[in-house]
Amino acid sequence: MAVLPVRLWPDPVLSSVAGPVTDLAAARDLAADMLDTMYHAEGRGLAAPQVGVSLRVFVMDAAWKQAAPAPQVLVNPVIVSRSDDVVVGPEGCLSIPGITTAIARAPAIRLRWTDLDGAMHEADLTGFHAICAQHEIDHLDGIVTLDRLSPEARAKAEAEYLA
Repeated sequence: MAVLPVRLWPDPVLSSVAGPVTDLAAARDLAADMLDTMYHAEGRGLAAPQVGVSLRVFVMDAAWKQAAPAPQVLVNPVIVSRSDDVVVGPEGCLSIPGITTAIARAPAIRLRWTDLDGAMHEADLTGFHAICAQHEIDHLDGIVTLDRLSPEARAKAEAEYLA
């Protein structure tokens, strides 16, 4: 397939809420290109808005750097529930390269999505898989990691990014 250019913050597509996927056949080619792009960029997740497409689809392979590749394509994902506890950990973003920020996330979620064949799935995700999925769903909702920071931390991260 193809490696697509990754949109960089503050590209407006990154702050827009993505629309639902209604054509799974069209999403198939997009997802293949997104996986090529994610692996090429050495990322673990990539949402469609990051390649300029405002649709609710993301790809993820949270463990490929430590294990055999196991790519996932998640169409119209919804977080059904989150654990009550929160962990703070470092997150990078392909759309904000060169900086890592400390982001608070639920360490466990229940996620529902459709695959490219139209089948519905629901699964419990924990650890980095849960963190990665929440990060990518943020992109589908027009949220980047900078939006999750305190004003002081955001100012520092923006200054570092723009330097």
